[in-house]
Amino acid sequence: MDAVNDVEIISRETVFKGYFQIDRYRLRHRTFKGDWSAELVREVFERGHAVAVLLYDPDRDEVGLIEQFRPGALAAGWNPWLIECVAGIIEEGEHPDDVARRETREEAGAEPSAMVHVGDYLMTAGGASETCRLYCARVDSRTISGLHGLEAEGEDIRTHVVSSAEALAMVRDGRINNAMAVIALQWLAMEKDRLRREWGPSGT
Repeated sequence: MDAVNDVEIISRETVFKGYFQIDRYRLRHRTFKGDWSAELVREVFERGHAVAVLLYDPDRDEVGLIEQFRPGALAAGWNPWLIECVAGIIEEGEHPDDVARRETREEAGAEPSAMVHVGDYLMTAGGASETCRLYCARVDSRTISGLHGLEAEGEDIRTHVVSSAEALAMVRDGRINNAMAVIALQWLAMEKDRLRREWGPSGT
């Protein structure tokens, strides 16, 4: 099936526009039996598209992470200060690679010396259009410390540097509980040896 031949969008209207946007769709789609579904009405959260960057120092086998307040976690009844990967929204006309490098500087004070594209995924396809492009950036973990973020954007970010083993332990015990960081660190667990071979020593 494909979106061109097997989905009919009857109407789409923006029902809320503030910091984020919500659009209401009336649509129907072809079913696995071959006929058409009943008309569906669904609201879709339009947040834009994001990059996430796992900061990794292969020489020291350390990971750079950030911690910041998240209102969604508060609304869910969770501790709203989450330990995450660097991340940011891709603005119109921006290349994701450039956003990844910019956000690494703004949120962690680090400069990537190499970067690999890990993959792309949907954040929560049942109700949002947002996608994430995930990178792993080579950094010198000794440059990551202190507080960061743009005050004009309400950012208040604290950095952390931990071993890759400790980062995975944080995933296992729930200290890291957001999808971006969990996906990134599980990827690193699978690919770390290959990545360290490919990147080689930095000479520092």
